[in-house]
Amino acid sequence: MAQSIDDVREEHAVHDHDHDHDHHDHGGWSLGPLTLALPMLVAFLLNGRIEWFTNQDVRLWATLFVSVCVQALPFLVLGVTISGLIAAFVSPEIVQKIVPKRPALAVPAAGLAGLALPGCECGSVPIAGRLVSAGTPPAAALTFLLAAPAINPVVLVSTAVAFPNNGELVLARFLASFVAAITVGLWWAKRAEGSLLKSKQHDHGDNKGRWERFVDVASRDLVHAGGYLVLGAMAAATLQLIVPRSILTAVADNELYSILMFAALAVLLSICSEADAFVAAGLPQFSLTSRLVFLVVGPVIDLKLIALHTGVFGRRFTMIFAPVTLLVAVASAVLMGRIFL
Repeated sequence: MAQSIDDVREEHAVHDHDHDHDHHDHGGWSLGPLTLALPMLVAFLLNGRIEWFTNQDVRLWATLFVSVCVQALPFLVLGVTISGLIAAFVSPEIVQKIVPKRPALAVPAAGLAGLALPGCECGSVPIAGRLVSAGTPPAAALTFLLAAPAINPVVLVSTAVAFPNNGELVLARFLASFVAAITVGLWWAKRAEGSLLKSKQHDHGDNKGRWERFVDVASRDLVHAGGYLVLGAMAAATLQLIVPRSILTAVADNELYSILMFAALAVLLSICSEADAFVAAGLPQFSLTSRLVFLVVGPVIDLKLIALHTGVFGRRFTMIFAPVTLLVAVASAVLMGRIFL
């Protein structure tokens, strides 16, 4: 039977967005580092030769930008290294074996599996897709998808380093993210609409060895996540420098506006969960609760994840899953913020 246009587009989306890297795309590997290195090289060559670089404000912007990147980079490298090891040595079948079949038990078990198997949010999407294809309860696969990038040890340690005097924020982030993942998983289990969640990804026959696959996945994730880190650091520094202090103060003084702003930033900036805490720490005039919203929303729903969800599970699923996940994440973050912060 002929495929519909939507089916063809969704298959192409899987090719483009599958971060488990079943294809060996030489073009992406060669251009990625150049994309990150070129702006730094230009800035180095022009430093001291253009009047902009002697301006005190621009020097302040550069200081803020570099400090966020330097603080976050070690955790980003550690995160993508673990992600590469999981892709190379841990198969989805292992997770499937330890997850109970009953949704009421499978959902919390999948959430804890996300704690034990850390990885970036991009890598968790194709893993969840293969879990669904292998027969894992869909609600459990979705819980794992949301929990793995949000509550793993690398993310929690990076948050503790970014907020050294706010240990309660680390606890609040863990609980808010875990509660959000479990809530969405149980909600999906109650829907009992298995026909809506069907993985559309395809096995392309990856014949690489384990270590070759590790290097491939880790290097690609580092370039991909590093680009989003650079954009996030630029955005945080620019907000501090460009936006008038009176506007930032007005938004910071209004808790509702702050929460809405950080929820929107989390979706738009699409920063890797191993590095987002350093971006949030770069905006200290805002409340901890509003910044907690940023830390909880980002790993579970943003622009790149919406594209990945569409490619792996389909557009109809994403149209339902994305807004529900966003609302649950914001509500969970605000609740935990009220309790702990």
